[in-house]
Amino acid sequence: MSKLILTHEVTGLGAPGDVIDVKNGYARNYLIPQGFAVAWSRGAEKQIEQIKAARAAREHATLEEAQALKAALEGATVRVLAKAGKEGRLFGSVTAADIADAVAAAGLGSIDKRKVELAGPIKAVGSHEATVRLREDLVAVIPLQVVAAK
Repeated sequence: MSKLILTHEVTGLGAPGDVIDVKNGYARNYLIPQGFAVAWSRGAEKQIEQIKAARAAREHATLEEAQALKAALEGATVRVLAKAGKEGRLFGSVTAADIADAVAAAGLGSIDKRKVELAGPIKAVGSHEATVRLREDLVAVIPLQVVAAK
């Protein structure tokens, strides 16, 4: 088992700054090369504090603000423009960054693209959903309307 410090949120493992134990192959082949984690050491306590401070700065300050943002996101349908062919299939797919940009363009507030989770790739126009983890204990489901760009 390898002891690691997460530098990014990994679904099912933890949040940035968490110390986790994972199998050696998972650490060596995925988490460390992707930049999601660094090896744990005794001198890493300072690094953990820096990661947690940066995470706290990115999180929404209070639970009330996060709940207000959740209500706004779930109450509105976000339009995402994407290039599409004649039958409604997209050239490429809608990414988390596209969704974060569309939320900001709709005037609903700013969300971190790393907090947007998609059930699968969005490759067609129409109605879809995305989830956003606003805080560790608060998740919002955003209704999306993918529209072909003219």
